[in-house]
Amino acid sequence: MATEIAPNTTDAGETERETVSRNFIEQEIDKDLKEGRYASVVTRFPPEPNGYLHIGHAKSILLNYGIAKEYHGQFNLRFDDTNPTKEKGEFVEAIKRDVEWLGAKFNGPYFASDYFDRMYEAALKLIRDGKAYVSDLSADEIRQYRGTLTEPGKDDPGRSHSVEENLALFEQMKNGAFEDGSKVLRARIDMQAANINMRDPILYRIAHLHHQNTGDKWCIYPMYDFAHPLEDAFEGITHSLCTLEFEDHRPLYNWVVENVGFAHPPRQIEFAKLYLTNVVTGKRYIKKLVENGTVDGWDDPRLVTIAALRRRGYTPESIQKFIHLGGISKANSSTDYAMLEYCIRDDLKTRVPRMYAVLDPIRLIIDNYPEGQDETFTVPNNPENPGLGSRTVTFSRELYIERNDFMENPPRKYFRLFPGNEVRLMQAYFVKCVGYQKDEQGNVTEVHCVYDPESRGGNSPDGRKVKGTIHWVNAADAVPSQIRLYENLIDEEKGVYNEDGSMNINPDSLKVVQGYIEPALAEAKPYDSFQFVRNGFFCADAKLSQPGKPVFGRIVSLKSSFKLPKA
Repeated sequence: MATEIAPNTTDAGETERETVSRNFIEQEIDKDLKEGRYASVVTRFPPEPNGYLHIGHAKSILLNYGIAKEYHGQFNLRFDDTNPTKEKGEFVEAIKRDVEWLGAKFNGPYFASDYFDRMYEAALKLIRDGKAYVSDLSADEIRQYRGTLTEPGKDDPGRSHSVEENLALFEQMKNGAFEDGSKVLRARIDMQAANINMRDPILYRIAHLHHQNTGDKWCIYPMYDFAHPLEDAFEGITHSLCTLEFEDHRPLYNWVVENVGFAHPPRQIEFAKLYLTNVVTGKRYIKKLVENGTVDGWDDPRLVTIAALRRRGYTPESIQKFIHLGGISKANSSTDYAMLEYCIRDDLKTRVPRMYAVLDPIRLIIDNYPEGQDETFTVPNNPENPGLGSRTVTFSRELYIERNDFMENPPRKYFRLFPGNEVRLMQAYFVKCVGYQKDEQGNVTEVHCVYDPESRGGNSPDGRKVKGTIHWVNAADAVPSQIRLYENLIDEEKGVYNEDGSMNINPDSLKVVQGYIEPALAEAKPYDSFQFVRNGFFCADAKLSQPGKPVFGRIVSLKSSFKLPKA
């Protein structure tokens, strides 16, 4: 997400760096540096380890990392582990893998729990300064006292406690003297504030829970709005780049760091979230899909978690391009999922080999080809990238072709195989259909053709034209393979969510077929990607594949009506 910089050569032959564009965040950082507010730039990505990251998080990761890299600064990865009820070590490790895979080089990782002692001292400072107090109100009472958007709040009775009383009560909270929910520590700000977040927000709550990092040391835990600004300040973060829902929390963010006593507090700047059409991104919704078995884990290729996109075959470069194309703005908007698909097509089209695979096979028999004979053809691995080299494929009398490449009674403008029609077998020969066979259910099982021996390589010896070209695999050495065809997990016509919060799941989001692949594909390793000629881009599934028996999942089809918007 960093600004594009283009070289500009002067008359003296020296190269200057010319600014092409500056988004609003870069403009603000430029101003801060020029005015001397900060000497360098330090950014961070602070996820809560309560689930796997999704495509929306990629925007924040790449933005924060890109800004740090652009200004030769530092990028921190920090886990906001202040809620032990939802957090797991599994999620910590998954997030680290995802951030590294996206190409973001981070300092750390750090943890909010690293700073629990310092946060406790910060809370004591606020109490001593008369800016925090212990409340006996229940959660429901606190909501009632807070007021509404149109009605002011009223003072908590705990506001009348003396500093000494509050210090004693807070220490008792820390020492486990009270039950969960019986007391909280609140900031003393303004119960009449127009911004409800400033109406004496809760800073600490009691929770007798085992923490994955600190064990049973603590039974009080800081609230996010208190912990987060302190973590930024402790780490020397200069620019806390976050999404727009935190804009209303910025006054509280500033209040915390200023009243705890930081001379050069971090600056919070908000940007628009990444919204994708017809996909599930909310962690609680993804968790529900995982727990009820709708998907086979957080990395199910039908999801848009980073782990799922990686397993499906998306590359870091394709996601980086997608985020770059979406840009940085202050206004929320939705992005078409088709743009993400465009980015992976564009990334893979010249990078991966183009191989032969038949997903819905029927047998093709060339009646006039000598029985027991075979031959080989040398084919380019990718005609658009000679650097990928070539390979040999074997050809013989019996092949497999796609079922939809033959029709008994074709419609107009159908140029593939039908009785009497001639097509080109890709890289091989011209063949003409002379018959076919069916089973008892009326399904075509074999197509019979004759070939023109003079058309080797798919070239006509007499200049005749054929309009159809189809791919094939050699029946004698074709390898059976499970192939998984993914569609959108959501029923796009109905939208993602119903009024009751349930999701409109597409029952046809996964189709598993048994196809045939050319022998070279049998050596594919997890995450290896290929273009299956005429069928789309496919990736060897990292979870389901076995040595010599890869399972392939479709990353994306070959064509789309999506067009990049004009600049």
